[in-house]
Amino acid sequence: ERGMGKRLPQISWKWLAKIFAFFGMCVGLFGIGTFTQVNSINSAITGFFDPNKSATVSILGMDYSIATVIGSLLVAIVVGLVVIGGLKRIASVSEKVIPVMVVIYVAFSLILIVLNITALPDALVTIVQSAFGLRAAAGGALGAIIIAMQKGIARGIFSNEAGLGSAPIAAAAAQTKEPVRQGLVSMTGTFLDTIIVCSMTGLALVMTGAYQIPGLEGAAVTTAAFQIGLPFIPAEAVSFVLMVCLALFGFTTILGWDYYGERCLEYLSGGSKKAVKTYRWLYILAVFIGPYMTVSAVWTIADIFNACMAIPNMIALIVLSGVVVKETKDYFKRLDEAAGDEDNLAPRDTSDDWKAEEATA
Repeated sequence: ERGMGKRLPQISWKWLAKIFAFFGMCVGLFGIGTFTQVNSINSAITGFFDPNKSATVSILGMDYSIATVIGSLLVAIVVGLVVIGGLKRIASVSEKVIPVMVVIYVAFSLILIVLNITALPDALVTIVQSAFGLRAAAGGALGAIIIAMQKGIARGIFSNEAGLGSAPIAAAAAQTKEPVRQGLVSMTGTFLDTIIVCSMTGLALVMTGAYQIPGLEGAAVTTAAFQIGLPFIPAEAVSFVLMVCLALFGFTTILGWDYYGERCLEYLSGGSKKAVKTYRWLYILAVFIGPYMTVSAVWTIADIFNACMAIPNMIALIVLSGVVVKETKDYFKRLDEAAGDEDNLAPRDTSDDWKAEEATA
């Protein structure tokens, strides 16, 4: 609303901001924030406690493992305690535990890759050939490349949310005088999440051949890969560690997207507390029903809303790219003048800031 209005003042861009906020709220409610996360969490829980689904109950004509039912209840209750009950301690504990779990997961991945290092060259060849359609028939090569790109972009958004416009919602709440510095901090998340963690996961799946095991989907594929690649560790121990990692990763993502969704709704509703409270209850309901949806349905719904949120954000990014370049050059220029010491940075030139213009008006 402010940025586009500044660059193209002859047109009111508030409608684009509203579209972004609406779909941002929907992504939190139906996409990355709830269905996909809780579905993956419960898949890991069921895979550990009841892998053969021997204890099931019938719900609306479908059989579900008791572990799935109990897991969905527990996750919904804990999310409700934080979102509705205000028990921020649970969230703060998760934030402290997450770095430890990331280190453990990366350690497991590195050990698997080192122990199966002879399979690494073939795995890299398989990845490249699959990505560029080299294994497809000549007539279908282009189609294979397009599918690989579509899946890669869609899953990449789930991994790091780059281009979606969600991370800036959190970054905007940071206490900093340097927007460029905050942008650089946010960029490290993309690198660590996708380039390191997800690449290791992908290599584990291909090196062990777990991605080819029929009947497996979701978290079960990753669990199988680590069980195959780390045979000296009891299968139960591998399943437990991955379950805990996935549960914590998913739980903090659920909380983060509730925050994103609430901020978007506040913009749309003019700060209505009643609307936000209703959204929170709907959010908890979505968390509860997520495990009972099929994996394909969950990802399809999420992909649709992700695209709807990304489109207005990408339009704004293109138009405001000049602002980004200007701010970045100014920051590094002042950083060079301060000999790399951020404490001695000269103040930013705020004469062109939108808030300053509003204050003047």
